[in-house]
Amino acid sequence: MIRSSVKRLYFACVIFLSALCGCQSSFGPIAIENTHPAYNQAIVTSLNQQMLLNLVRLKYRDTPYFLDVGSVTASLELVGNLGLGAEMNLDSGTNILRPNFGIGYADRPTISYAPLRGEDFLKSVMAPIPLEAILIIIQSGWSIDRVFGLTIERINDLSNAPRASGPTPENEPRYKEFKRLLSLLRILQLDSHLEIGALRDPNSKDLVVLFKEGPQQHNILEELRLLLNIFPDRPINKFIITDNFLDRRDDHWAVRARSIASVLFYLSQNIEIPNDHIVGGLVTLTKNNNGKLFNWNDTPAGNVFKVRSSHQRPDNAFIAIPYRGYWFYIQDNDLESKSTFMLLQALFNLQAGQAKAIAPTLTLPVGR
Repeated sequence: MIRSSVKRLYFACVIFLSALCGCQSSFGPIAIENTHPAYNQAIVTSLNQQMLLNLVRLKYRDTPYFLDVGSVTASLELVGNLGLGAEMNLDSGTNILRPNFGIGYADRPTISYAPLRGEDFLKSVMAPIPLEAILIIIQSGWSIDRVFGLTIERINDLSNAPRASGPTPENEPRYKEFKRLLSLLRILQLDSHLEIGALRDPNSKDLVVLFKEGPQQHNILEELRLLLNIFPDRPINKFIITDNFLDRRDDHWAVRARSIASVLFYLSQNIEIPNDHIVGGLVTLTKNNNGKLFNWNDTPAGNVFKVRSSHQRPDNAFIAIPYRGYWFYIQDNDLESKSTFMLLQALFNLQAGQAKAIAPTLTLPVGR
């Protein structure tokens, strides 16, 4: 009986070693398939939640803070075990040996967090977004009204809610003429009658915008020139976009771009605040000229971005974060807000992502 049990143990060992060798050959690819999508999704969700949380903090005049995922190191181990169990029957005088074995793997990640702070980071988020960065975004397929509505604070004498570039103002900002300009530019873009590019001069950071005028575009271009304070008796179709307000010419658009910090403040204005927080004076209320509450939905940024709030965790949220006893979220079917949030992340990565993280970093080994 013992001899037969030993034989079974021998064959079990052979089978176990064969299985272990087979697992080792496919362990790496299988481990990547199981872990890579999970880490990717977790990091994306975490960064989205952080961005939304900082928008809500700005609305309440709380201090925002950004923590970057510096690195993720996953240590994957193939684990095998082989055992032998013995059983003795005193009545029959027989001995039974039972082999047992198992194969599995262990995932032991180490995650490093790096705070985004210091002089370089502050300069990158406080400095105006470069015109070439705005050009890159537009040429990558984004609508001009969404990009200009977020990133441009002023064109010539047209203002895009400059008071919204900081903490919530008490009085209604100027934006209506600028919003009309954006709608005209969007019409021309959809009709392929608008082109924006860089100047051929390598020493210049200015941009050039060209309008292709046709019979149907005549009235649109005429209104556009009036809005920009360019007389219609001088039908100029090519303009230089510059950030130099001291050099005012009829063929120039003097543009003031927002910083990333200003864009964050602007978007934070259209966050739905719970009524008890309003009564408690936790946020500033903006009033229009008639003394009534101003509707931020009507601004160029508010028109394409909305953060809602609820006492319970929402079921239909694209992204949601808890803050001050409530849940703040973007609805999953609010495609306009989701697109604007995606654009915000792209602008943040393009501008603030150039700054290096400041040591020390926080490194956490994550247990199973």
